[in-house]
Amino acid sequence: MRGLGDLESAIMDRLWTWRRAATAREIMESLYQERPLAYTTVQKVMDNLFRKGWLSRTQHGRAHLYEATASREIAAANLMREALTDSPDHRAVFAHFLAGMDDEEAKALRAALRQRGRREEQ
Repeated sequence: MRGLGDLESAIMDRLWTWRRAATAREIMESLYQERPLAYTTVQKVMDNLFRKGWLSRTQHGRAHLYEATASREIAAANLMREALTDSPDHRAVFAHFLAGMDDEEAKALRAALRQRGRREEQ
């Protein structure tokens, strides 16, 4: 999984927020106020997301129902993992990542590390 384009991100955001499957028409109608797109454009991008593994789909009458294959959090973690593996110097990657964190993010990271440590002790 690599990063998403602007329209791909908007589509995934809708599906993650709704937490349910949706058709390309539903997504198009939801996006229409902020960006008037053709149905075929949304359908094509959703088909691309399906091929990339971001979405699953099932036949629903003449249309497809699309659903995110992973939660927003899992997808973000997968992207972070890919970014980490792009560099052989993990320490430097972490140092740069930590330098950009605000206090809330650092607090969340410390809590996650404590939770991981407790799991390893069990």
